Amino acid sequence: MNEATTGDRVREYDVVVVGGGPVGENVAERVRSAGLTAVIVERELLGGECSYWACEPSKALLRPVVARADALRVPGLRRAVAGPLDVDAVLAHRDAMAFHWKDDGQADWLDSVSVDLVRGHGRLDGPRRVTVTTPEGDTVRLAARHAVVLGTGSVPSLPPVPGLDRVRPWTSREATSARRVPGSLAVVGGGVVAVEMATAWQALGAEVTLLVVEDHLLGRMEPFVGEMVEGGLREAGVDIRFGTAVESLRRDDGTGSQGPVRITLSTGEELTADEILFATGRTSRTRDLGLDTVGLVPGDRLAVDDTYRVTAVPDGWLYAVGDVNGRALLTHQGKYQARIAGAVIVARAGGRPVDDAPWGAHAGTADTAAVPQVVFGVPEVASVGLTTAEAERTGRRVDVVDHDMTGVAGAHQYGEDYRGRARMLVDPARGTVVGVTFAGPGVAELVHSATFAVAGEIPVERLWHAVPAFPTLGEVWLRLLENWRHLFDR
Repeated sequence: MNEATTGDRVREYDVVVVGGGPVGENVAERVRSAGLTAVIVERELLGGECSYWACEPSKALLRPVVARADALRVPGLRRAVAGPLDVDAVLAHRDAMAFHWKDDGQADWLDSVSVDLVRGHGRLDGPRRVTVTTPEGDTVRLAARHAVVLGTGSVPSLPPVPGLDRVRPWTSREATSARRVPGSLAVVGGGVVAVEMATAWQALGAEVTLLVVEDHLLGRMEPFVGEMVEGGLREAGVDIRFGTAVESLRRDDGTGSQGPVRITLSTGEELTADEILFATGRTSRTRDLGLDTVGLVPGDRLAVDDTYRVTAVPDGWLYAVGDVNGRALLTHQGKYQARIAGAVIVARAGGRPVDDAPWGAHAGTADTAAVPQVVFGVPEVASVGLTTAEAERTGRRVDVVDHDMTGVAGAHQYGEDYRGRARMLVDPARGTVVGVTFAGPGVAELVHSATFAVAGEIPVERLWHAVPAFPTLGEVWLRLLENWRHLFDR
């Protein structure tokens, strides 16, 4: 592994990437494969939040939960899976999927693609300059000939609750890496992290209470999604309390051991839990990046154009990809941004034209038009593109087409008492699909077909010729198209 040296000498690269998560890794690999030199600066583990404290470990916790729920619907399997989960095996698998919180493999991969690494805290130090403080306290100075890319991700956003700083709350990191199952867990929030972690820890044996300020779950999705997910959580035994905020916290430590958390609620009640998880959103990780040295405000998200250049910085040398720009806080979307930004940097470095028209090779159009997302729970949720609420808010006219997936032949094969729902939004002027949402067992694998339809702007009349295999859940596409023709006389 080539490491930039310490001392007063400034080491030059074509591209300096601050942040070694999947987003930063993708940018560095793209520019390096095109012949530019690149270095990554990382203060924690290479691979970032997704690999160690988010996507990988959370889905490892959820996979046995969802698989067991599916198996319980299949005749001949119920007796075999009726018992409790093997908690030790689940946690061991989670540890393996998180690489036991070691990044040796990631470092080896970085070496294999000839990208250099500097471990430490990187900060901007004026235009095209990055200064790194290493774990040993040394200073490494880097300069970029063409671009500095910030891919430092996001951090949990915690509310100003009295006592919060003294109770040692869980955030998404603790929720995905905990070594034991708490007897009781209070989860604050109603979004994806809250829903997924409530699902996982309830199934692993915790008594979970979900505290939601709003009167619904997953408010950014179609309303029926929250209703179905609420039903699944309640069926699993989760206590859901809507319209409930946390007023104050204290932890009874006793003789120094970790005691229970006393939670005073806005309803006047007091709830006791062994642990409390705050899943109340995330904020861009920019507070200590030296943004002030280039005229930006520390702590702010970094506004970018569709080529991911930071718009407020002159000369176009600073890029921001992934959560740090706030456009779409999803790992797969950040990697998409990285691929676009890498191609843009290479083109500009070589003096070649940049195709930044919508859906062009150098434009991140999908961030606003076709963002796929899956909520891994019981039931699963998958969506891409617009929702009805977004269409109304932006003044877009859409045809709304619903279908109860219970009647799809593939649903009957998937399991008894299958419950699912699908919604398709069609732009009536263009005759293209602009949004799709599925909720039900197994629907995660439907989302890419929906993404093709939305991102490809495929005319609905052409989708008639995309024949779904029988009997699969994908047959819901045929039903949606039939409903659209029937309802809107197409």
